[in-house]
Amino acid sequence: MNVLSRTLVALMLLAPASALAQASKNPTPPRETQAAFDGFIAKFRTALKAHDSAAIAGMTKLPFMGDKANSDAAQFRAKAYPQFLTAKNRACLQKKKAAYDRNGEGNDSFFIFCGESIFTFTKTPSGFLFTDVDAND
Repeated sequence: MNVLSRTLVALMLLAPASALAQASKNPTPPRETQAAFDGFIAKFRTALKAHDSAAIAGMTKLPFMGDKANSDAAQFRAKAYPQFLTAKNRACLQKKKAAYDRNGEGNDSFFIFCGESIFTFTKTPSGFLFTDVDAND
């Protein structure tokens, strides 16, 4: 009976923790953050549709992904833009809905999953910027 009591207590303690873990997997952004991202992504998508690499570079944190080879707008446009923003990825970014998350340091980010890539847009003091492309594993 003692083992059964301990098991029940453990289950009662784990249930709220499990619910909390599920809730934090899909956090809701603050209204102000969502509005700021909506404005940013609308401009970003307009630039993608126009294939305007200069406008995209202006909405990108440089050096892109911390790579000195992409440290300014000209380098980003010549190297990173054609590598990551292919026609297929541009079409995907136009359609897919972004997912929100806040990391442990309090940084707000939105992610768009396109095939093998995850495109990251992070809130900075100057507003949202395109900050990263990671493998979707």
